[in-house]
Amino acid sequence: MSEHRDSKSTARSRTHGVDHADTPEQQDGDTGQEQHDQEQSEGPPDARHDEDRRADEGLGSEEGLSGDEAARRFERYGANELGEQNRSTIVEFLRHFWGPIPWMIEAAAVLSAASGKWPDLAVILVLLLINGVVGFWQEHQAGRAIEALKQQVAVHARVKRGRDWHEIPAREVVPGDLAHVGVDQIVPADGRLLAGGISADESALTGESLPVGKEPGDAVYSGSSTSRGDAHVRVTATGLRTRFGHTAELVQGEAPPSHFRQAVLRIGRYLIALSLVLVTVIITVSLLRGNPLATTLELALVVTIASVPVALPTVLSVTMAAGARALARRKAIVSRLPALEELAGMQILLVDKTGTITRNEITVHDAVGVDTGSGDAAGSDEILLAAALASQQDGRDPIDLAIFDATEEEWLARYELLDFTPFDPQLKRTRGRARGPDGHEFHVAKGAVQAITDLAEAGSDLRQQVEEQARGFGEQGMRTLAVARADDDGDWRFLGVLALRNPPRADAAETLEQAADLGLQVRMLTGDRVEIGKQVAGEVGLGDDVRQAEAVRDAADERELAEQVDTVSGFAQVVPEDKYRIAAALQDRDQIVGMTGDGVNDTPALRRAEVGIAVAGSTDAARAASEVVLTEPGLSVIVEALRRSRETFRRMTNYTIYRISETIRIVVFVTVAIAALGIFPINPIQVILLALLNDLAILSIAYDRAEPASKPARWRMRQVLGVGSALGLVGVVSSFVLVVLAQGPLGITGPAITTLVYLKLSVAGHLTYFAARTRGPFWSSWPTAIVLAAVIGTQILATTIALTGFLMPSIGWSQVGLAWGWSVIWLFAIDATKVLLNRRLATDQDPGNTEAGTDRAQDPSSHRTQERG
Repeated sequence: MSEHRDSKSTARSRTHGVDHADTPEQQDGDTGQEQHDQEQSEGPPDARHDEDRRADEGLGSEEGLSGDEAARRFERYGANELGEQNRSTIVEFLRHFWGPIPWMIEAAAVLSAASGKWPDLAVILVLLLINGVVGFWQEHQAGRAIEALKQQVAVHARVKRGRDWHEIPAREVVPGDLAHVGVDQIVPADGRLLAGGISADESALTGESLPVGKEPGDAVYSGSSTSRGDAHVRVTATGLRTRFGHTAELVQGEAPPSHFRQAVLRIGRYLIALSLVLVTVIITVSLLRGNPLATTLELALVVTIASVPVALPTVLSVTMAAGARALARRKAIVSRLPALEELAGMQILLVDKTGTITRNEITVHDAVGVDTGSGDAAGSDEILLAAALASQQDGRDPIDLAIFDATEEEWLARYELLDFTPFDPQLKRTRGRARGPDGHEFHVAKGAVQAITDLAEAGSDLRQQVEEQARGFGEQGMRTLAVARADDDGDWRFLGVLALRNPPRADAAETLEQAADLGLQVRMLTGDRVEIGKQVAGEVGLGDDVRQAEAVRDAADERELAEQVDTVSGFAQVVPEDKYRIAAALQDRDQIVGMTGDGVNDTPALRRAEVGIAVAGSTDAARAASEVVLTEPGLSVIVEALRRSRETFRRMTNYTIYRISETIRIVVFVTVAIAALGIFPINPIQVILLALLNDLAILSIAYDRAEPASKPARWRMRQVLGVGSALGLVGVVSSFVLVVLAQGPLGITGPAITTLVYLKLSVAGHLTYFAARTRGPFWSSWPTAIVLAAVIGTQILATTIALTGFLMPSIGWSQVGLAWGWSVIWLFAIDATKVLLNRRLATDQDPGNTEAGTDRAQDPSSHRTQERG
């Protein structure tokens, strides 16, 4: 039988995912029982000291702690709340003024003050403040994850102290307390059920979207909620000692530094070293020539200001912000801007099965009748009708909703449900009494296979037949329910079994193939059983090598684990620690890792990965721990985000090459002119004008045309620094020759040379960007209209300043024409240098280098590609 769900209206299919535990109705009917039994036998975390544990064992199931004993334990174990690493907002803000680029800006500020250049000082301080505020705002959001986790735990709890029940703040619950939990209540701490029975929703903690039946002796966990029933729980662990608390501790761990920050720091260190060398040269030459201290400081100030890429962090942030807005229009919200750079370089994506690869809803895959010996096996419609009549029509149970979706509504409308008995955790079944269109009354039941075969008093042959049928569905990654019917006062007749599954999304296979074409490896991590993981992975083209989570825990070290991840399709029955360790192991091998998830159980790995991606419908904690939040289900949004982020990364590398070349072009030229010609070719205010006007216009690169890389994009620092330095040095030669010609044959002397040099540096700077933005000749890809307009507008302003003499000596039209013509001619020399150097560096690039560039990947192994042959 084909999937009934596909042909039905989705009006009643707002069901949750089915990631990994079986429902109470199914636990005895398939292989999920083994997993459930293992989890319960392991029990909840027990933080009690031995003497307290022994004392609690002597208490009855209705006996709570005395008030004095509870107070003593509160002192001993502390409050039942999540700890938090206190971070000073002031210290966090000031940290953004410590680092290579802030040091350079601060050094320029000190030199400005020492030289009495107060306007220069004001401008420099404003730039320093802007960079600090932008960086602080980007990172200040990181603390939201632990706050969101706190919202998942109970606020109040009902506990028994002495003979009476009391409503107390959940933070006052202590190990040993007897707590009561009822419908729609959050379990306040980890413990064991003493009496009663509940269905617990543990989706926020474990990823299980279906409720889990709990009986006396079973473990319950802080942060889970009860969907039905009530029970008494003996608390065994509170606060950070709970399973939920351990997850919170992993979230508080230090996230790895972003590659964006590392790249900016490396550029800053490079320019600092260059600046120190050149400032030392200038000070030495100035002092040897007997120049006054004020003149020496002014010379050092010019070189220092010229060395500082003051707008580098700001321009890159603006570029990323524009990329983030573009992704938002495509249903991907970027909460931390550096994630754009990490997303572009993402090499491996760890995906949760439910809601990402699968549709996050249960469907009825098949309804199979079983021959009870009379040769009249029930048909699928009869089985579905009986199952629907044994379901709660006004409830929210995902299995019931799936059955209703698969049942013909006109058939169901002809029957009247007279009585309904909800699911009983002890009997593991539901039951209904109905009246047919002919007035005949009958009983129906559905539940775990063993429970229904017992109810129907099935013989050994029938039991074997049913168990083989259930086992066959289980091997295909499906879950089974059994259905039976009985006439009034008659014997129960076993009808058949329902096969339930969480099918893959229609676009999953195609999207994963597109991801492989983009050089992205995908590995599935699921809390579900291995059989289900293999079935789903095989259907979407990931392969069927899905292994048990024990393979993660048994790995000797991180290297062995990372090598194992390279060869498998995924892992099943994983817990938060497993996901966290897998992400960390891959990062130890210098891979950029992405992680998708939706629950609290995913939060540690989301926080650890460079690119945490919260899928549609995620918990607040998952969204807070993630860099990217999807507002549409499925992987297709991620693939689109990948392409857009690589476009943004290309713009960032283009600007970085331009900025490095600009810095070298000015600072080395100034140093050479002072040392070789004994002249002061440009003054501090002109250097600041160059930085402000040119970088202000280059902000428009956020909207420039850029071709996304076909493979993961990483900072190829050798190429970025090499090409940027080479373009800058060609610019130094160009400027130096111009000054020599101006002083010699052209007869330009005095202060007018500084204005000529200023205009030439301004025009040539933007022309250099045109060269830096392409790997081939600059005319191979034209910039967008907005970039051209910004550049032309800025250069008209710079030309006007030079002609009018605003803030500097004026020059005439002939000198303006010289500056423009000279810059255009040298553009071809700069561009030829860039093309040759890019070709040389691309040829020499080591395939194993961890700094693979934007044009080709590090050639990571792709299990998907191997699977496709």
